[in-house]
Amino acid sequence: MTVGTTEVLLRTVRRVGTAGVPADVRVLDGRVAEVAPTGTLRPDGPDADVLDADGAWLGPGLVDHHVHFDQWALVRRRVDVGDCPSAEATADRLAAVARTGVADDVVVGHGYRDGLWPTPARRELLDRAVPRLPAVVVSGDLHAVWCNSIALSHFADVLGRPLPTGPDGVLREQDAFDVTAALSRVRDDVLDGYVADAVDAASARGVTRVVDLEMVFGIDRWTRRVHAGTDGLRVASGVYPAELDDAIARGLRTGDTVPGTRGLVTMGPFKVITDGSLGTRTAAVVDEYRELGGHGVLTWPADLLVPLVRGAVEAGLVPAVHAIGDRAVTLALDAFEALGVRGSVEHAQLVADADVARFARLGVTASVQPEHAMDDRDVADRYWADRTERAFPFAALERAGARLVLGSDAPVAPLDPWVSMAAAVGRERDGREPWHPEQRMSTLAAWRGSTDGRVGVAVGDVADLVLLGADPLTASSAGLRSMPVLATAVAGRFTYREG
Repeated sequence: MTVGTTEVLLRTVRRVGTAGVPADVRVLDGRVAEVAPTGTLRPDGPDADVLDADGAWLGPGLVDHHVHFDQWALVRRRVDVGDCPSAEATADRLAAVARTGVADDVVVGHGYRDGLWPTPARRELLDRAVPRLPAVVVSGDLHAVWCNSIALSHFADVLGRPLPTGPDGVLREQDAFDVTAALSRVRDDVLDGYVADAVDAASARGVTRVVDLEMVFGIDRWTRRVHAGTDGLRVASGVYPAELDDAIARGLRTGDTVPGTRGLVTMGPFKVITDGSLGTRTAAVVDEYRELGGHGVLTWPADLLVPLVRGAVEAGLVPAVHAIGDRAVTLALDAFEALGVRGSVEHAQLVADADVARFARLGVTASVQPEHAMDDRDVADRYWADRTERAFPFAALERAGARLVLGSDAPVAPLDPWVSMAAAVGRERDGREPWHPEQRMSTLAAWRGSTDGRVGVAVGDVADLVLLGADPLTASSAGLRSMPVLATAVAGRFTYREG
């Protein structure tokens, strides 16, 4: 639940990006109306919400530019296997859950990362672990699912088509996406309850807006949720090729506000996935994967990608092109250049040296998820060992003048911008040495990449705000990860207050 009044008075705050001199800030009707020396502002009316910040730092609200929100809400209730070091350990964890009897129709795990497992996934291993129920484990990057035999048969029936039935029980790319979508078909009221909880959790970390790239068009779901009182976030809801015609038929253009949502729900970008992922070893790369061979998967070659994106752009939709491997990134930039349009490359995890400057020259945004560098550093060192100096090239893109925006790709990484910022500026976690520290992003760039380019708070700004226990521009990477969030507001309404 959110509470709010038309007037909010924040006393004794220090604004991010200033010299830290305390000030009072008045918010009226959702905008910053006045900033004055501490002690000089008084409430305009008896109903003003007055908060004495005691020197806390006030900044713009945070944005996660790439989430799969329904998946994030669902994953919070699935079996976490992210720390399992082997196929056997993963199967054992699912078996333990199945023995408790808490699973209903399907045992679902999430977060497996098999790139460094000593032995590969095997279907019979899950068959033994969970012999009587469908069992599915979704990979950490969402590009693969590992199934037992019952699950393969069950989801073939659900989807109305056969599924590959190899000895590993692993489905990749579109097959995996289809099974994940089927797993997500829960009752609207149940899913909306999960989402409401996840919205509250995001607000508690200072998030005021997300770009939701859920693979099922979400405009109607988010409209329903706002009407039901889940109003703690602004949401830009994207669309994929399968539902592009529906979005066009509605006349929705990127940035359009959806009627009846109080300005909280807008049309997002047009998302197209051109390759796989590093974790699943399907990202499209120029040089072969070490040990494995092969160049990954290219799902939209140039002769199909350009007309697809052109149709979306002509309808007023801004393209967001998923491209992880260097081959895919090059083809994505080629498409932007051929069409003469701007948009974003989502992920850009491996970038050819010649393409770094193209981001700035073409005006294409690099939408990056820095925590992926921490999750995948060992996998990259194994399979991209001869090219990791070009992996997650945050500093190179920043130096080239590219626009960088940060996200989580939740549930692949936590929906927490502080985690993203920490990974961007530190490139280290868990006490390990920084990984390719020469590619660290500056703190200012990471902050701006998490605030839609804003640095501080000024008169006239929309009052999407976060109140912090420390200055984010001087915090260490460890300090960013543990940043105390004291309050969050959307258009001046508090969506979170500590305590």
